[in-house]
Amino acid sequence: MTAATTIPERAVDAAQLAGSTGGVAHSMSPFALFLQADMIGKLVILMLVFASVWCWTIIFDKMRTLKATKRRADKFEEAFWSGEPLDKLYERVRQSRPDPILKTFLSGMEEWRLGMSDKNAGGESLGTNLQQRIERNMSVTIGREMEKLERSMTFLANVGSAAPFIGLFGTVWGIMRSFTAIAGSKNASLAVVAPGIAEALFATAIGLVAAIPAVIAYNKFSSDLNRYNDRLENFATEFSAILGRHLSNRK
Repeated sequence: MTAATTIPERAVDAAQLAGSTGGVAHSMSPFALFLQADMIGKLVILMLVFASVWCWTIIFDKMRTLKATKRRADKFEEAFWSGEPLDKLYERVRQSRPDPILKTFLSGMEEWRLGMSDKNAGGESLGTNLQQRIERNMSVTIGREMEKLERSMTFLANVGSAAPFIGLFGTVWGIMRSFTAIAGSKNASLAVVAPGIAEALFATAIGLVAAIPAVIAYNKFSSDLNRYNDRLENFATEFSAILGRHLSNRK
């Protein structure tokens, strides 16, 4: 008699357990985990998703910008070292599309032409002061252009460092919420615990998805920008030396 009633009792217990978990299996898809989260959890996930989308927007824009900038720099340096007279090159490229290396050249040439047209100065004083002004003008131009190229790099750095901690906050909050629900239901079975834990860990996963590309892109772009800055400074140094030789020949 006892053995005969064991199976129906187990069936009743299983039905009660199914009723305590909602009678249906919890979906573990990302969208379902987002819908199951509370207001704070959803806010954290939306914040991280927005940061990830914005990071990829910046990454694609920076890749396109740096590629085009390097290509135009190669083209201009080829023309610069071709032996074309500087005045003729200046007149030909002054209306061209703005470019950091082109603007550096134009700023140096404009200061050179302004200095050479000054009829009140002359001699060694002209050469020394004009050389310094040309170098200073090109240095300011390089700094201004690099600041434009480095725009949005701070956002990548902030996302790379902060996104994992924001995701961790969402995870801690979700686990606290899960334990509170477990204590209220007085049921610590895997069917009750697993959905809440998965929902909590989902925030950390989104945080890493946002942070990892941001960190990789920041390091890559920082290296590329440093090399391009060195290229501009080397060009300015060589161009200044060429103008210095022209000044010496005019004395």
